Amino acid sequence: MTGVPTRRDCLTWAGTAAAGLSGLGSLALPEPVFAGQVEEPLADSVRSTLSYAIANKAPPVPEFTTTEKRMDHLRWLGAMSERMKKRKPDFQTRIEFLQTVWYETRRAGLDTTMVMGLIQVESAFRKFAISRVGARGYMQIMPFWSRLIGDGDAGKLFNMQANLRFGCVILRHYLERERGDTFLALGRYNGSRGRSEYPNAVYAAAKNWVHPDA
Repeated sequence: MTGVPTRRDCLTWAGTAAAGLSGLGSLALPEPVFAGQVEEPLADSVRSTLSYAIANKAPPVPEFTTTEKRMDHLRWLGAMSERMKKRKPDFQTRIEFLQTVWYETRRAGLDTTMVMGLIQVESAFRKFAISRVGARGYMQIMPFWSRLIGDGDAGKLFNMQANLRFGCVILRHYLERERGDTFLALGRYNGSRGRSEYPNAVYAAAKNWVHPDA
């Protein structure tokens, strides 16, 4: 394998290695490069803040303070829609997805281009993607988040807006924990904090979604 490994490459390798070496007792296996968020204790105040951010069900309707900003958004939407045709052939599905990504990233104060790259790496834009460790949907949310900050129904992670909202809120949480360090926050999102493979894969994928006028 050459270049930046894909999520599937890493998970497949990890699963094969574990199966082949399962009888070797205490031998430590390398951790997979692309794993998933790790459950960690949350302070009550943090849990409350994240729960509120998830529960606020404001619809993904963009609002613009000027005509210029509205036109910028429409140009972005048109450019991204054209690039995503092969991944999501249905026009309405494609536009709804892009509108929701745009809304949720801005709601969470995230860079939309980076999040598009993250979704490409995590799920290849597949709504019902499930990883070997159980992460779900577009942004590969680990089910434990539904218990920690949601209503406990992990099935809702396959809902488009719910999945994107969880993912954006979680990534914002990690960015705040890492004091704005995107490299470390992406690593934490993936469960590989401090390693370069995953952040580099996201940065590379994000280049596919840069707005031509940006």
